[in-house]
Amino acid sequence: MALVGAPGGGKSTLFRAVQATSVRSAALAGSRHAYEECAVRIGLDEARLIDLPSLRSLRSLEPEDRATLKYLLWGDRPAPIARHDPEGVPAPFGPPDVILQVVDATALERHLELTLELLTLSRPLVIALNKMDEARAKGLYLSSNALSRRLGVPVVPTSAARGYGLSQLFKAALAAVRAGVAPAPATSEHLRASLAPLTEALRDADIQTAFGVSPHFLVAQLAQGDRYFMDELRQHIPGQVAEVERLCAAASVALPRPLREELHAERHHRAASLAEMAMRPDRVGEGRDLRYWLDELFLSPRWSIAGSAAVFAAVLFIVFGVSAWLDSVTAARLTEWIAHWQPQSTASVVARAVADGLIGLVGIVVPYMIPLVMLLVVLEQTGVMARIAFAVDRGFHRIGLHGAVAVPFLLGLGCNVPAISSVARSARGRERVAASLLIAFVPCSARSAIVLALAGKYLGGLAVFGIFALAMVVIAVLGKLLKQRDPVAEPGLVPEIPPYALPRWRPLLRETWLRTQDILTIVLPLLVAGSVVLALLSHFGADALINAALQPLTQLWLGLPVVLGVPLLFGVLRKELSLLMLYQALGSFDIDRYLDPIQLLTLLLFITFYVPCVSTFAVMVKSVGRRAALDSVLLSVSVALAVSGCLRFALLGAQWLFD
Repeated sequence: MALVGAPGGGKSTLFRAVQATSVRSAALAGSRHAYEECAVRIGLDEARLIDLPSLRSLRSLEPEDRATLKYLLWGDRPAPIARHDPEGVPAPFGPPDVILQVVDATALERHLELTLELLTLSRPLVIALNKMDEARAKGLYLSSNALSRRLGVPVVPTSAARGYGLSQLFKAALAAVRAGVAPAPATSEHLRASLAPLTEALRDADIQTAFGVSPHFLVAQLAQGDRYFMDELRQHIPGQVAEVERLCAAASVALPRPLREELHAERHHRAASLAEMAMRPDRVGEGRDLRYWLDELFLSPRWSIAGSAAVFAAVLFIVFGVSAWLDSVTAARLTEWIAHWQPQSTASVVARAVADGLIGLVGIVVPYMIPLVMLLVVLEQTGVMARIAFAVDRGFHRIGLHGAVAVPFLLGLGCNVPAISSVARSARGRERVAASLLIAFVPCSARSAIVLALAGKYLGGLAVFGIFALAMVVIAVLGKLLKQRDPVAEPGLVPEIPPYALPRWRPLLRETWLRTQDILTIVLPLLVAGSVVLALLSHFGADALINAALQPLTQLWLGLPVVLGVPLLFGVLRKELSLLMLYQALGSFDIDRYLDPIQLLTLLLFITFYVPCVSTFAVMVKSVGRRAALDSVLLSVSVALAVSGCLRFALLGAQWLFD
């Protein structure tokens, strides 16, 4: 699929809206103008999309622009007349199966002249009537159906900057390729009669073989005296030059002006007539309802990022606001009920651990996961999430992902388990693995609670912000590294912007259940097992041996008390109990009595980047395989040790330098 268009039509904007995570760019042979090319997934199909340099016309081109025309005509299979060109083939892929012309709806007449020229190529053509939102803002109403009927090719209204109509455009392009229909360009009766002798002469087999182009196109080029095609005719079939020149001169005799001027006037008149037929004035600003202003917020290049950030902030504000109340009426009360249970025997220790595991599950699912998942499903059903994914798509491309994974990343702020399950449904191949690895570094509610509880109390709000900001930096850097390690680009995704709609309760509850059912099948057994393991370690006194074995890491590298070895290592079994394990290990709730600010910051950084929990690992094994899950564990441990240890030594050095 070749994207073609005049400057200012939005062709490159459309390409960027659907491009893959990695794009190949190179100059066309014999030109300084560059093309961009990538794979695009359209439903179950995949196509190569080429964004060609802009063209105002196909006639009498400069050498710089002629390379684009050569690609449209022959691709990497040049006709005999072009095989002697010293620059070689313009691009290393075949001619397009379909041409997508991007037309500026606010300057329709000027762009339709190029449309009429493209029709002479006799290739399937689909028109993207772009910038429809700007046309409406100027009070112009365009009938794409009327224009399609007159031209004989599909015309799809789009707004590339906002993602509108792109899904329909590429579906129309696929249909055009499969149909293989290339309608002949319409010509006025007097021109058709005047050019009939020239048309008949150019049907000569030698000429057709030498040029390898559509007869309509060759007639138009030679009738207008195109220098390149006349020179090639003179070089390869010199015996026909005089006859072609004679027939062109004869055609001018019956016309009111020279043939070249008449062809230009005819094309200009037809473009003006088509534009006038398709366009009618309308009232400026008509239809600016709530949906219009929501699109201004979520899809306009100026406000889309701010609008997306506002939605994310609102979701987190609501979830953390609701979660405090839900936790107080569920997990907190359950904890109070068993607070006086002090087990003595091994059996009672196991029973208490099972109870702790079940309460821990309630503390994750009810206050955090269910509200967050329900809000995200509401955003999807209303159509807001599709707009956010489109807005952040280019940013995610920088780390080798598509904007569609923005939803799982936000979900990871509540719990990494449903986030990775969501990635398994929405991504595939390299993107699924990379997104799963990166989501493991998104601070979940358990890790965020520890950071807020300790850093907020002892280090201040600036430290809390710094830890979360550092997490974003680490995710971005790792994404870049993963992209470089595995540069195979995932195909671009054609965005589909659904209409706004109100959420419905039954689909909302069903989708919420589908996204949280892994909790019962995967997370629950692991939470209970983790609680039992930790309880038995403490009951039999094995934690002292483990602390001694971990001393080189905890004390020498991280500079933490030796007794924190077990909470750091086995916090992966029950991350939401890590804070309680810290209190128990230190024997006090006043952590600042045992840890100075540098030690506390080191501890929090390690907890933030260390393996989220064993449940996340289990879901990752199911979603991306055992090898990728083990890679995730190794990566998390390495990053946690490197970031926390290096920052500790940097802060100690700064402290020594300024003291």
